[in-house]
Amino acid sequence: MSQVYLSEINIYPVKSLGGISLQNSDVTDRGLKHDRRWLIINNEGKFITQRAHPQLALIETKINGNKLILGHKTKDIPPLVIPIYHESVEIVLVSIWQDLVEARVVGKYADEWLSDALGIKCRLVYMHDGTQRLVDRAFAADNEIVSFADAYPFMMIGQSSLDDLNSRLKEKLPMNRFRPNFVFKGGNPFDEDKWKMIRIGEIVFNLVKPCSRCVTTTVNQDTAEKNEEPLKTLSTYRSVNNKIYFGQNLLHEGNGTLKVGDEIEILELK
Repeated sequence: MSQVYLSEINIYPVKSLGGISLQNSDVTDRGLKHDRRWLIINNEGKFITQRAHPQLALIETKINGNKLILGHKTKDIPPLVIPIYHESVEIVLVSIWQDLVEARVVGKYADEWLSDALGIKCRLVYMHDGTQRLVDRAFAADNEIVSFADAYPFMMIGQSSLDDLNSRLKEKLPMNRFRPNFVFKGGNPFDEDKWKMIRIGEIVFNLVKPCSRCVTTTVNQDTAEKNEEPLKTLSTYRSVNNKIYFGQNLLHEGNGTLKVGDEIEILELK
């Protein structure tokens, strides 16, 4: 088998907005540093994503020093600049899937900017370090915690798996449709489905659950337009019990730093 190595590291500071591709990243207790620590909610405190609001794809994110910067890809509006380490005092309970999570409101200025940019009434909140949102106990090993990600701290896809999908599609799709944290090169399509435990750099990861895919994968991340692909094609060969799987969710043991190019060592197969 060819050498398998980490080819992309991606974070998505605000859940469901544009991602940031990194050359290296710190791994913290709840995932990659800054990954999905911010969340957009409606007036009832429920989380908002591209599933219902594909226009979220049009907001790009950057981190510059201690500032998170949001900009709109098509609207000519000034960027929103948010201090990463802010001392917000207003606490709200937000609902994300089955979880009720404590979060801090970023500020009225952020709510107004996002509401204007997205065309919907919404608020921006931040998960502070004191918040403990537990991973699904059915798959957790040691009461692991997670950010505002759907359910797990990390999601991984092999480049070969996307290449296999693209060989079946009329129009090839970029990896950003699937919003992975880790992409690797080397090996065969869907090798990640066979792995149980791996080591990247110095950190051990357990592949605990295949990632079921939703309509966000059908949103073009550059235009916010929706299509039937890739779910239509994936349903023909990646469907189990009416769910479509593409990628693997990971938990980790210990913290550290990862960098693009790190070798992936397969420690245990399923």
